[in-house]
Amino acid sequence: MTSSAFCPSFDCLPKTIPIFPLSGVLLLPRGKLPLNIFEPRYINMIDDALAADRLIGMIQPRDASVPGSAKGSTPVYDCGCAGRITRLEETEDGRYLLTLVGICRFTLTEELATMRGYRRVVPNWTTFRDDLHDPTQVGVDRDRLVGALTAFFDRHGINANWEVIEATPDDSLITSLCMICPFEPSEKQALLEAGTAERRAEMMISLMEMAVLDKDGADSARH
Repeated sequence: MTSSAFCPSFDCLPKTIPIFPLSGVLLLPRGKLPLNIFEPRYINMIDDALAADRLIGMIQPRDASVPGSAKGSTPVYDCGCAGRITRLEETEDGRYLLTLVGICRFTLTEELATMRGYRRVVPNWTTFRDDLHDPTQVGVDRDRLVGALTAFFDRHGINANWEVIEATPDDSLITSLCMICPFEPSEKQALLEAGTAERRAEMMISLMEMAVLDKDGADSARH
């Protein structure tokens, strides 16, 4: 099952959305996130989303010691990103393989009672309404980015298709790298909450550079 990417107007964004808390997973506006859904409650969530507006909110759980969410639920961060189901395949063993395309970030206003086992929230879209607009040109220092990326990928043993990287527009490249690179959950949350694409790009490059410096410093200390 496939569906063309769809970006609703601000006034058409839903008043409530289901959320999928998943640590270390980042969805950004216009980013594409593959998911493998197998828990019964999240199968229910996908079924209900398909019957409605096809939107679900990706959000990261906080540490269990952090207060602030519904009683009995794992606390989650205050900011997430809603994605629209654009592709779905059902496997023979009953799993859903799907793709979410990021639509708009939100802040969590209120958590509602669970429905069919999954969690729902009242989102506030206002802060991030510009996510619905076409992205402006992102000013990225490509030389610095490639240098940081080369060292970061080398540290993590990641092979890259540099021809594809060079050919990808800045906005799409920054979005994809933020989502796929192995940053810490707190770092991914900071990238999600970055106010502008330029700020996100600067933050991502700095995280890569710091990670490489930390590794070099650790190696030096052992010799």
